[in-house]
Amino acid sequence: MRDKTANAAAARRGVGKPGSRRAPATKRPRRAVAILAYDGLSPFDLGVACEVFGGIPPVPGVPWYSLSLCGAVPGPVTAVGGFVIQVPHGLDRLRYVDMVIVPPTEQLERVPTQVFEALRRAHARGVRVASFCTGAFVLAEAGLLDGRRATTHWSECDDLARRYPRVSVDPAVLYVDEGDVLTSAGSAASIDLCLHIVRQDYGAEVASQLARQLVVSPQRDGGQAQFIDTPMPVLASSNLFAQTVAWLQQHLGEQVTVDELAARAAMSPRTFARRFLASTGTTPYQWLLRERVLFAQRLLETTDLPIELVAAKSGFGTAGAMRTYFRRAISTSPQTYRRAFKDRRAS
Repeated sequence: MRDKTANAAAARRGVGKPGSRRAPATKRPRRAVAILAYDGLSPFDLGVACEVFGGIPPVPGVPWYSLSLCGAVPGPVTAVGGFVIQVPHGLDRLRYVDMVIVPPTEQLERVPTQVFEALRRAHARGVRVASFCTGAFVLAEAGLLDGRRATTHWSECDDLARRYPRVSVDPAVLYVDEGDVLTSAGSAASIDLCLHIVRQDYGAEVASQLARQLVVSPQRDGGQAQFIDTPMPVLASSNLFAQTVAWLQQHLGEQVTVDELAARAAMSPRTFARRFLASTGTTPYQWLLRERVLFAQRLLETTDLPIELVAAKSGFGTAGAMRTYFRRAISTSPQTYRRAFKDRRAS
C-alpha cells in the first residue's frame, strides 16, 4: 500500500480529480514494479531492472520490491540479438503497481499502441514511470514528457528533441528526475537511475549496499556528464589514484586540499585535477561534496546523532554549512530528511 507521502504527492499531480481513475489502494502491493516488454527491447537494460528490482535484497530482512514482466498480451517477445522472452502478464497488471520501467527499443513502431495508453492511464493514477535510454521515446510518444526535462542516450538526443519539440531534452546528464517521471541516458546510466530510485525508497545505506552487491560506484550524480573523454587506464598510477579515493572516503571528516590528494596519488596538482575530471566527469571538489552529503545521509538514517555532530563527522564543519550543501543536493534540510526517512521506514 502506498504510504501517506506517496499519496500526497499523487494528489498534487492530480490523481483522484474528475476524469482520473485509480486502482483500489488495498489491491496495490507496496513498491510493486512492472517492466514493460515488447519486440526490440534491450536485454541488457531488462537485466539491470530485473537484477535491481527482482533480485536478492541487499540488506537481509528489508521488504524488497515485487517485480512483474508485462506486455500488450502475455506471450513471447523478441529482444535485440534474437532473444525470445516469455512475458507472463498483460497490461492490466499495471493497475496494481507503484512503478513502471520502460526499457529501450531500437524501433518505436514495434511498440504496440496499447502500451502508450496503458502508460497514460498508469501515470494518471499516480504511478511513477521511469525509462532507460531510448525508452524515453516511448514516454514521449505517450505524451508523458510534454513540458518536462528529459534525457536519453547522447546520440539520440537530437532526434528526441526534433520529434518531440515539447520535451526539454538535456543531452549532458546521466538521468533526470522529474518526480513522477524519470529518464536515463545510455545503458550504464540505467544502473545509476536504479540506484537513485533505491536511494529514494530505502535510503543511502541500502543503496550503497546494493551498489557493492552489483560492484558499481555507489553514486554517480544525475548531473554528471554522459560522455567521459579519456577514461583512466589501468596502470600503476591509476592504482595509486584508486587508493587515494578510497583513503578519502575513509577520511571525509578531515579537511583536505587538492594538493594533498595529488601528493598521495604521486601526481602534480594540475595532473591530478585533470585526470580526476577525465575519469569521473566531475571535479575533486564536487566529488568530495557529494561523498560528504552521501555520508551525512547515512548518519541521519542510521543514527540519532545531533545535526552538529553529523556535520562534523561528514566534513562540513558546521551545521549551517551542511544545511547549505545538503539543500542544494537533496532539496531539503538535514532535519527534514531525517524525519521523512524515519516516517517512510515506519510506514
